[in-house]
Amino acid sequence: MALLRKINRVLLMLLILMAMALLYKKTFKARPPAEHSDLEYQAPGQAVEGGDESVETDIPVVICASEEHLGAAMATINNLEYQAPGQAVEGGDESVETDIPVVICASEERLGAAMATINSVYSNTQANVFFYIVTLRDAIKLIRQYIERTKLKEIRYKILEFNPMVLKGKLNFVRFYLPLLAISDHRRIVYLDDDVIVQGDIQELYSIRLEPGHAAAFASDCDLPSTHEMVRSVGMQTTYMGFLDYRKQEVRDLGINPSDCSFNPGVFVADVGEWKKQKITKQLEKWMSKNFKENLYSSAMAGGVATPPMLIVFHDRYTTIDPKWHVRHLGNGTPLQALCGFTMLCVFLGL
Repeated sequence: MALLRKINRVLLMLLILMAMALLYKKTFKARPPAEHSDLEYQAPGQAVEGGDESVETDIPVVICASEEHLGAAMATINNLEYQAPGQAVEGGDESVETDIPVVICASEERLGAAMATINSVYSNTQANVFFYIVTLRDAIKLIRQYIERTKLKEIRYKILEFNPMVLKGKLNFVRFYLPLLAISDHRRIVYLDDDVIVQGDIQELYSIRLEPGHAAAFASDCDLPSTHEMVRSVGMQTTYMGFLDYRKQEVRDLGINPSDCSFNPGVFVADVGEWKKQKITKQLEKWMSKNFKENLYSSAMAGGVATPPMLIVFHDRYTTIDPKWHVRHLGNGTPLQALCGFTMLCVFLGL
């Protein structure tokens, strides 16, 4: 009897094992094992941020994103998104090598200013200009409607959605990531803020000769002596003292004279090859990170937190633009006709 009970137990165990084996086989036949990192992030029943499922035609891309380089990682992902095969981009036009690429940011609350800037470029040149309009998702529909209902419907453009995870979606940081935007393979890029009115031919600015080894060309704040008194009278800064906190040792260690003339990064020409070669984006991110940790920039800063990193990275390493291509401080007590009447590009405050 005891032997019979032992045999029954063995048979029962074998039956259970066979049932488990059949269940295992059936389960993995219906759902093949996930590939790549899906094993960890797409486990059965586990929610995944974004919620999308990969299909056989997808191209898997792995990107590392450390905390200090999160902005670059997000910009890279955003770039890949807009260059995905077959994906339509707002505007629908395609840029060619002979085009002059102009990058302009257009936030929803400053859309009118951005359209005025685009119109001023378009109205004053016979060159083939291609506009890259960078914005956040909420403004895409408004931009498209504005262009289609005005004479700007004749322009060639693309609307690029800036990833809101990059530096909290602040569009004034777009200039840090120019080579990472989803644009064609341009040798140069003209960047314009949305508070400028162009009165000259943009081709002249685009064709400026950059000095060897320079990744960008800016207009110095000290290049128009006739305007200095007016600029000082409205409290605007023209030197590094107005942007960096020289009480901080790390700022003093830079060796930059606080009385050195600053420049405004709201209008510039970028050499894309040199920008990449010198890793300008990474350098700018480094100084953004340092400021976050150590508060290196002046509390009386005139140009926002996007300006000081560029002043540091490009100090004594930029080509100077003809000052007529960047006359600043208009609309804040300075006489409009006295300054803007003879310039190629005017910058207004308070837009």
